[in-house]
Amino acid sequence: MPDLNAPALRPRCPWCGQDPIYVRYHDQEWGSPLHDDRALFELLVLEGAQAGLNWLLVLKKREGYRRAFAGLEPETVARLTEADAERLRLDAGIVRNRQKIASAINNARAFLAVAEAFGSFDAYLWRFVDGAPLQNAWTELRQVPARTAISDALSKDLQARGFKFVGSTIMYAFMQSAGLVNDHLTGCFRHRELGGG
Repeated sequence: MPDLNAPALRPRCPWCGQDPIYVRYHDQEWGSPLHDDRALFELLVLEGAQAGLNWLLVLKKREGYRRAFAGLEPETVARLTEADAERLRLDAGIVRNRQKIASAINNARAFLAVAEAFGSFDAYLWRFVDGAPLQNAWTELRQVPARTAISDALSKDLQARGFKFVGSTIMYAFMQSAGLVNDHLTGCFRHRELGGG
């Protein structure tokens, strides 16, 4: 019986390579519409931590983040103190950058304020794409943008609301991960699964 996960039988976006963590993330998460506030907050923290680093490195530290930041529940993270931030700087299970740790705590507070104002962070976020994923039809990785007018607008609005580490490039990566945009290449099996033509 053929292996349906073999690259020849199940073509994927080339960026995920062969690493099992990356392949699982590509196949099960990246580009899937995400509407759970806790999961959106986790993704926001991880995308901010990734700035200037490799996404695979951050994915490998995901469990470390969940442990260190009490399940990445925004209500819990928002209550962390300066002493907690200093303790987290010693935790090898996360990216130990002082500014990124401080931004996770700050962003939890801003996240809760947005959720209160809009009913949920999900309701706030999905307004930027009129409630439905944007379907792209890229055939090559070089066609995929690093930022768009929508990620520019989202970044600007989040910054105005006090968020940190939410530049336009980070926000476009966040939009791709959270499924606000389907950037799987047309030759990838996930492109069609996620609504691509």
